[in-house]
Amino acid sequence: MRKHFYWHFHPEIELVYVEAVSGIRHVGRHISSYIGSDLVLIGPNIPHLNFDYGLETEYKQIVVQLRPDFLQTLIAPTAEFAGIRALFEQAYKGLSFYGETREKVVGLLREVNMDQPFHALVQLLEVFHILSGSAEVEVLNEEDTSSKWLLNDKVRMGTIYDYVHENYDSEPDVNVIAGKVHLSTAAFCRYFKRQTNMTFTDFVNQYRVSYAKNLLLQGKSANEVCWEVGFESVSYFNRLFKRVVGETPAAFRKAYGG
Repeated sequence: MRKHFYWHFHPEIELVYVEAVSGIRHVGRHISSYIGSDLVLIGPNIPHLNFDYGLETEYKQIVVQLRPDFLQTLIAPTAEFAGIRALFEQAYKGLSFYGETREKVVGLLREVNMDQPFHALVQLLEVFHILSGSAEVEVLNEEDTSSKWLLNDKVRMGTIYDYVHENYDSEPDVNVIAGKVHLSTAAFCRYFKRQTNMTFTDFVNQYRVSYAKNLLLQGKSANEVCWEVGFESVSYFNRLFKRVVGETPAAFRKAYGG
């Protein structure tokens, strides 16, 4: 089945919460995966992959979009909002929050009632106040990626994701995908490394591992998953999985499979 790919950007500031078994996080040049849930703040015009990309199990998602001048006249001159102002100024990097911060913010987001605009505004201010003071945050990009992505990059990344999804369980060929995006193999390798900070081989392996997580949490064994995601050696799959995730497939399933 073809995955729905949506590589996009927009002028709004976006706060996204997604709750799923496991998924792919691609914001700017940062590509990684999450387990269980993810809470990410994304600045204006930062290209990112839809957070429900590739999810085949049930998931929940909350998305809050704000105009970039959100409360600008109130926040800018008011000392009490200095933390929120600083948070928004850093959002162009992509910020992923975890731990107690994520739990508390998600609880508040679930209570927001847009039928009561004033109360919703107060609740959102509380959300951003909590995020602005949190140390439980991962910065996804160290530089601004908002002005570095043109239309051809969107088309190329869509082609790359489609090709990898259709071939991840066999042998994705860098020469084939280079031809599909009208680049020589050497030029494609340079382009891909520049755009994602990883090699095409690393990208394919991370894609496979991300998909493997879902299969493991559905109760399949490491041996079954190994063949299903395209590896021919169980020992190599175990080593790669541990290198990417930090633990073996068996330990991962025991820790998160419930």
